[in-house]
Amino acid sequence: MTALVLCHFALALCAAPLVRWCGTRAFLVLALPPLAAAVWAAGRWSTVAAGGADTTAWTWLPDYRVDWALRLDALAEPMVLLAAGVGALVLVYCASYFDARSPQLGRFAGSLLAFAGAMLGLVLADDLVLLYIFWELTTVFSYLLIGQTSDHKRNRRSALQALTVTTLGGLTMLVGFLLLGHEAGTFRISAILADPPPASGALSAAVVLILVGALSKSAIWPFSLWLPNAMAAPTPVSAYLHAAAMVKAGVYLIARLAPAFAEITPWRPLLLVLGSATMLLGGWRALRLHDLKLVLAHGTVSQLGFLTVLTGAGRHDTGLAAGAMILGHALFKAPLFLVTGIVDHATGTRDLRRLSGLGRRLPAVCAVAVVAGLSMAAVPPLLGFAAKEAAFQALLDGDAADRWALAATVAGSALTTAYTLRYLWGAFARKPGLPDTRARTVRPAFLAPPAVLALACLVLGPGAGWLQGLFGTYAAQFPAPAHPYHLALWHGAGSAFWLSCAAWAGGVLLFLAAAPVLRLGERLAWRSADRYFGRLLLGLERAALQCTGFVQRGSLSVYLVTTLSVVLAGQIAVLVVDAPWGGVPAPRAWDTPAQAGVGLMTCAVALLCLGVRRRMKAVVLAGLTGYGTALLFVLQGAPDLALTQFCVETVSMIVFVLVLRRMPVLFEENFVPLRRLLRMPVALAGGGAAALVVWIMAGHRRGDGSAGAAMVEEVAHHGLKDVVATILVDLRAWDTMGESAVLAVAAVGVTSLIYLHRRTDAAGPPVLPLPGDHPEAALRTDGSVASGALAGLPSGDEGAPERTWLAAGSTLAPERRSIVLEVVARLIYHPILVLSVYLLMCAENLPGGGFVAGLVAGVAFITRYLAGGRHELADAAPFAPGLFTGLGLFLSTGVALGGLAEGTVLHGWTWHGHLPVWGDAHLSTAVLFDCGVYLLVLGVVLDIVRALGARIDRHIERAAALRAQGRGAEPA
Repeated sequence: MTALVLCHFALALCAAPLVRWCGTRAFLVLALPPLAAAVWAAGRWSTVAAGGADTTAWTWLPDYRVDWALRLDALAEPMVLLAAGVGALVLVYCASYFDARSPQLGRFAGSLLAFAGAMLGLVLADDLVLLYIFWELTTVFSYLLIGQTSDHKRNRRSALQALTVTTLGGLTMLVGFLLLGHEAGTFRISAILADPPPASGALSAAVVLILVGALSKSAIWPFSLWLPNAMAAPTPVSAYLHAAAMVKAGVYLIARLAPAFAEITPWRPLLLVLGSATMLLGGWRALRLHDLKLVLAHGTVSQLGFLTVLTGAGRHDTGLAAGAMILGHALFKAPLFLVTGIVDHATGTRDLRRLSGLGRRLPAVCAVAVVAGLSMAAVPPLLGFAAKEAAFQALLDGDAADRWALAATVAGSALTTAYTLRYLWGAFARKPGLPDTRARTVRPAFLAPPAVLALACLVLGPGAGWLQGLFGTYAAQFPAPAHPYHLALWHGAGSAFWLSCAAWAGGVLLFLAAAPVLRLGERLAWRSADRYFGRLLLGLERAALQCTGFVQRGSLSVYLVTTLSVVLAGQIAVLVVDAPWGGVPAPRAWDTPAQAGVGLMTCAVALLCLGVRRRMKAVVLAGLTGYGTALLFVLQGAPDLALTQFCVETVSMIVFVLVLRRMPVLFEENFVPLRRLLRMPVALAGGGAAALVVWIMAGHRRGDGSAGAAMVEEVAHHGLKDVVATILVDLRAWDTMGESAVLAVAAVGVTSLIYLHRRTDAAGPPVLPLPGDHPEAALRTDGSVASGALAGLPSGDEGAPERTWLAAGSTLAPERRSIVLEVVARLIYHPILVLSVYLLMCAENLPGGGFVAGLVAGVAFITRYLAGGRHELADAAPFAPGLFTGLGLFLSTGVALGGLAEGTVLHGWTWHGHLPVWGDAHLSTAVLFDCGVYLLVLGVVLDIVRALGARIDRHIERAAALRAQGRGAEPA
């Protein structure tokens, strides 16, 4: 089972190249994994129907009692057949529906196959946490599929709406899962159903939270607004996700938990009321629409309400009927969606007001639609009739609540008959006064998938008894009544049959009275839920903007004062309440006199910063305070911290200098004396509170040394010596990975702000060529001078060869070049890179690490940039900085996820071996993780230098070009 699930994702990764090589025929290859899953499930039918189950389980996260557990039982069997079988047919259908010129077809194919894998994992999952993971994967892939045509605003909005509603429900459901797992003492679904926890307030809360997720996934009112809007997706997506797979996930979850929790308050009232309301509202809405796809969409909402009533009733016969109805609904609704796509392809429209006479032009298509439609209307001898007869009889034999639900379902069935007739009439009938619609010929391969599904409705109607064993096994989990119902096509002309006749008659009357019904519907129509959703999002956005405008005034000093005040208030509250200074040793002024000297000089430099008016001088003094702190680390015996501090201060000062080129020389803020008086106490109190907290924390260290010794022993066990570096990439790798991700996001944010005006830049006059131009292009910069201005200067020996120290040195203006700096950059560039690799590789045993090594490598590239300009940087780093950042995140995340093979994320391994030339060697995952950090930091540094250095250079050059044009345009 695990292999079947994973092969979907593996082949999905290859979808894009397959589509490029094979065109739309690639869909036939992509249909193989779901076809294999369907064949496997069909082979297990008899075993499962007899009460057996196939299971796969292995411990995944033992500390959290989470297992990778998959289980195929009587309920999962039909869901696997639907998810895999319908998925395979839809992929085959896509080969005819799309053409090779369809945009982003490879991404669509991969997302569709990955969704099939996620759906397969969802219905097989026997662990609540694993089920939630697959649940959210279906949400993500459905978002990608609905928003396939992302250049259309409707698709983007519909995808975002579906993602918002289903994700909100999913997160709510996760809380319910955690509560349920806590109450049951396990997350294994089969164990919970076998021994459910006793009723309690916490269990009721868990049930309600889980039902919120299930109802939102299956588009039950009040969450039904997202499903009709999701019809913006391509028709294959609607046929698969919104008829046979995704929307069934919520119904499946209700059916899965009903045997254990149907009697828990408020399970039955909640599901019966909301399911009945959804069935009526969806069916009534379908009678007023003219788009064939939207008619089916609202009909799907109605049918999902019906399924919710059946699965939520929680009794033997309703469970039996629910299983048959779940299967029947997928088999008649999916082909109707597929037929709608064929009609759209053949005629170019789905508007039933513009379609006429297609029944004669496309008789085979019409026949498939009629069979599927009659099954949806529950007309014998189709499967829909057998399933609905079972549903009516089960509700009829129930209690008073079931009888009320029966009344709603009969009325809903009348609406179903009405919109079925509306669909078939609108798509295929010849309408008076409307000429026959022209239609292209439909190939047999295009019609085959919906025909297969419609044929299944026709075959399984008379063969409904074949389903009794499977669905009866599921229904046996409920208490059996004295006379249990058995699935069959015909039970005689009993009460259920006459209720079906009443539903048919009511549906025909509603269809014949289409015009009055339409007018009545427009009068009674509520405001669109979609409009309320849009207003809610708009209100949230406006509230966020107002809150942001109130808090963020654009003053850094105000932000600092606010932050320090909040932190200070919290620290003071803790200090006053707990009084933690008791028993803390008195602080020592210094350990060595050298510390006192360095500390005093650092404080003196910090005080000098307060009176500086020049920005550049303030940056230099602030950098000196950082270097002073690094010296204190050295004197304290912390070389790792000192090395990191030195590198960070160096890169920070260079970045500051690059930014200050475009800023005024002097600070422009006017310091009012009153404002100074207000800021000084906050600053002094903040510094004092920080010092006090550090002193108290250090004084409360009461370890006996065993923890440190154990840590050293654990590090030595892996053949390492540097405890500090190993802590960062092994024992505290979660923190390091999170900080790396934050660093990458911050770099992307900074560069995005710099590149915000790239479109307006393109409209300006041409300036310097982009990186990659020929180095002998004689490019000119803002600091260049005209050749005529050098006419009176000595030219030197014209025949002497000129030494080029840097690849792009000739792109700089002569007056801006520094040969000494170029020579130094040329000489130290490669040694610095070698030093960075050394710091990376020796981090396990000596001071170093991926972060420091990445900064050192960044300094090497910064040196090339400072000496040769932006073209030199482009020559030194021809790859996009984002490549390094992405590779770093990918490598670190891959190492982290690789630990799952041993049951936990970031589990460490160490390999010991012998290399031919190297000799004895060992390699640990900590080194690989550190390599990812190295690449990420290097990419971040290059990205910032490219944005704040090279990009600002282009702005300066553009301004110079504009000034030169202005001077040239002036009259002589």
